[in-house]
Amino acid sequence: MRGPVAAPAVKRVSTALILRATEDASMKQHFSMLAAYNAWANGLIYDAAGELGDAALWEDAGVAFTSLGGTLNHILVADRIWLKRFTGQGDAPAALDTILFRDLPRLHEARRAEDDRIADYVAGLTSENLRGRFSYLTVSDMRTISQRLAPALAHFFNHQTHHRGQAHAALTRLSGKAPSLDLIAFQRNEAGRAFA
Repeated sequence: MRGPVAAPAVKRVSTALILRATEDASMKQHFSMLAAYNAWANGLIYDAAGELGDAALWEDAGVAFTSLGGTLNHILVADRIWLKRFTGQGDAPAALDTILFRDLPRLHEARRAEDDRIADYVAGLTSENLRGRFSYLTVSDMRTISQRLAPALAHFFNHQTHHRGQAHAALTRLSGKAPSLDLIAFQRNEAGRAFA
């Protein structure tokens, strides 16, 4: 006669592991929202810039990169530098004030392509990526930096918002109006409703 059969061992998952997985998923969703917001806000800025003449685009508007055109180029330049750091792929200009395109339609086309690249990169991130570290060489003083990816991504999206604010100010100065770029406006819009 056989004795009772022991129940199979159940592998227990720690609460900390569950919390970390939840935090990672939440962080990835947050960065996905920022990538979608970035593309939406850039579209609004470029559409508004398209209503200006070429002379106004390059007029001194009192912003960090002098003109609206210079500021829009800087945002694209910095995005390319950071994506090269994150992925090891793509072009990375050697100077932060590089003018990639003086022609707004070509700049806008490159911007849309970079926004797609950003969204694809974020979509492919794993929990391990988000918790991991990476190293890169700075542009301004040629130092090697090692840091965690998630805080660097936070800077990446914050940098875009910072300079898009300057582009917004330039548009307001040059045309008397600029589109609303509030994150909540994006979330209330069809493009961002999934993130609300």
